[in-house]
Amino acid sequence: GHKFQLDDVLDAQQFDRDILNAIFEVARDMENIERNSPESQILKGYLMATLFYEPSTRTRLSFESAMRRLGGDVLTTENAREFSSAAKGETLEDTIRTVEGYSDLIVLRHFESGAARRAAAIASVPIVNAGDGPGQHPSQVCMFPCWILL
Repeated sequence: GHKFQLDDVLDAQQFDRDILNAIFEVARDMENIERNSPESQILKGYLMATLFYEPSTRTRLSFESAMRRLGGDVLTTENAREFSSAAKGETLEDTIRTVEGYSDLIVLRHFESGAARRAAAIASVPIVNAGDGPGQHPSQVCMFPCWILL
């Protein structure tokens, strides 16, 4: 697969003012590409998995929409807690090991605080925390396109 130029996005404390400014600059660039070149396929060949153990339609759709608008593809599960091997007792770590084989990036929303950090500890692809229970939700800092080329 491809390699994103991205580290894991696990908590809001990762971002200082300079990093946020760089993120917003890239986000503006991505917005301009999407607006001025709707046929752009800048992310063609990249595959993002959205693995949501609890529902969050707006968050999931914002990630998926951004990926598709820039030419990438998406594998998605909206209710991983109920409709996956997790329902049969598979651990988060085992699920991550499987899903990373299919994707270049995993966007994870989980009901347990610290789940994204656990996933990142074993994943070979970047993990973006889209919310982990009462814990972090750093993806609310900015919109998805800015993560891609950070």
